[in-house]
Amino acid sequence: MFEDKTLVCKDCGQEFVFTAGEQEFYAEKGFQNEPQRCKACRDARKSAGKGPREYFTTVCAECGKEAKVPFQPTNDRPVLCSECFAAKKAQQND
Repeated sequence: MFEDKTLVCKDCGQEFVFTAGEQEFYAEKGFQNEPQRCKACRDARKSAGKGPREYFTTVCAECGKEAKVPFQPTNDRPVLCSECFAAKKAQQND
């Protein structure tokens, strides 16, 4: 029913393939328009609006080591370093 189509990216002008599988996915989702950008340009557009992530330094509530977290820590909840967080998560899944 669907066949691969070669399209031209409106940003970089390069040709890209709109595969039969992608066309089927678009049809299932009810999308009316074909993609106008290649994957590289779509990814660049998505990440362009995002600035660099700000990290905050705190102390791990379990081991006491310094931890960098992507959110502003508050005093109402304990903060764990990545190692302690992973260990706690593994214990919960057991």
